[in-house]
Amino acid sequence: MISKSHLKHLVSLKQAKFRKEHEEFIVEGEKMVAELLNSRFRIKGVYGVAEWMQESASKFTNLIVEEISQKDLERISSLKTPNKVLALVEIPTQEEIKSPTKGLHLILDTIQDPGNLGSIIRTADWFGIENIYCSKDTVSLYNPKVIQSTMGSFARVKVHYTELSDLLQQNKALPVYGSLLDGEDIFKKKLDLNAFLIIGNESKGISKEVQTFIDQKVKIPSFAINKSDQAESLNAALATAILCAEFRKQSI
Repeated sequence: MISKSHLKHLVSLKQAKFRKEHEEFIVEGEKMVAELLNSRFRIKGVYGVAEWMQESASKFTNLIVEEISQKDLERISSLKTPNKVLALVEIPTQEEIKSPTKGLHLILDTIQDPGNLGSIIRTADWFGIENIYCSKDTVSLYNPKVIQSTMGSFARVKVHYTELSDLLQQNKALPVYGSLLDGEDIFKKKLDLNAFLIIGNESKGISKEVQTFIDQKVKIPSFAINKSDQAESLNAALATAILCAEFRKQSI
């Protein structure tokens, strides 16, 4: 069983300041913990209840694997219904950003909702998008709600935090699409499949500074029956999924 001091440390990682200080975060659930084994992330410890220890602990060779009580698991967990196991994982040093030359790349400008970021990462994984570039004020990848919302996709998609204006200034070879309400209908537009696609903040959209780098504005048209009484916009994560689907459709 884990010590009281280590339990206190694991519980503290619910808070951003301690995740940043210790450069560690928590991953919960059997599926996501198992996916870490073949990822770039370093597992520092695995903690499971007795049932999980009997069924699965043997798969985690050469790692610290300790039994934990259900009560202690619930204290560490950020979930309403905690799973059987969680892992302590090291936050890796951000890799140097290499200039993208081909493929579709997502840029997120001040996405604030953890669920949105997690869903966008999962969408990127589904559509084979390897890199996401986030403004420095976008919600942290290591927020527990973000990690959980990715359903394991965080282990496959690289998420970079950077100054977006610098990134775009230094990478002018690729066209830049921006998701804006005054854009062209994306379903009627011929798209360049090697490009940046910018998604803006949930309420304010893409910042004025970042908009200056956009080559082509695109939008998802509304098909509402009553145009005078319709939703103002789509959820950022849902809009990203639709836009990515259209890019991939045109590659077929």
